[in-house]
Amino acid sequence: MNLGVVTLTIRILVVDDYEPFRRFLCSVLARQPQLQVLSEVSDGLEAVRKAQDQQPDLILLDIGLPTLNGIEAAKQIRRLSPNSKILFVSQQSSPDLVQAALDTGALGYVFKSDAGSELLPAVEAVLEDKRFVSRSLAGHDLINPEGEHQAEREKVASQTQLESAKSSPHGLRLYSDDLALVDDFADSIEAALKNGNAVLVVATESHRANLLQQLRTHGVDIDAAAEQNRYISIDVPDSLSTVVDTSTAEHGFPRFVPDAIIEALQTAKARSLHLEVG
Repeated sequence: MNLGVVTLTIRILVVDDYEPFRRFLCSVLARQPQLQVLSEVSDGLEAVRKAQDQQPDLILLDIGLPTLNGIEAAKQIRRLSPNSKILFVSQQSSPDLVQAALDTGALGYVFKSDAGSELLPAVEAVLEDKRFVSRSLAGHDLINPEGEHQAEREKVASQTQLESAKSSPHGLRLYSDDLALVDDFADSIEAALKNGNAVLVVATESHRANLLQQLRTHGVDIDAAAEQNRYISIDVPDSLSTVVDTSTAEHGFPRFVPDAIIEALQTAKARSLHLEVG
């Protein structure tokens, strides 16, 4: 099917808990007049209800949703609206989670950072009952499971999701890859800035660059936050280049603490903000 010549209206339900990204998805879909957005919803349970009521032709579905995650929502939608095709659009990059999403019967998976260039091709493929997986996820042999392997894959995906989200009493988190780490920290930074707090990021140069790209993709005005000293980023070697002296200097902080950290702490204190460190 060619979206450029088709005249049939395709009715679409857009599901994502981040309103600016929903707007972005709708703006991309609007490039093709036959793609009609019926509704936008922000949580999994509402997605299931809307799918049952509206029986859309296509559902764009995120994984990380409140009340009911996208994978569980997809399973229910497949029962209640069996003719609706499902295309996941998510920032989750773990191969196990991507496979679990496809195991629901969804035909496509688009990585959020690739949505600008891949959303419309993915929509076209899914509407033609073809598989579409983002190029950035290529090489993971993502296919529909068959037979006894499905239960094992779902078990592994569930364990991976729990391990990624689990925190120790000291805030330690485990990640299967760098993309998962960047995704999670980008969400945390976005939430902190949205709540008006200050953020100090201590990371390698590549991680800092990836964080910035992800935040800008989500519509976060990171430049404004940096100008306000609410987003301060320093390199790991810079933060570890000196040994902290337990004595205190005249500003009340330990000697040899990097200036960037002191600046962030002082900014947070002056504005009565919480300081998030990651």
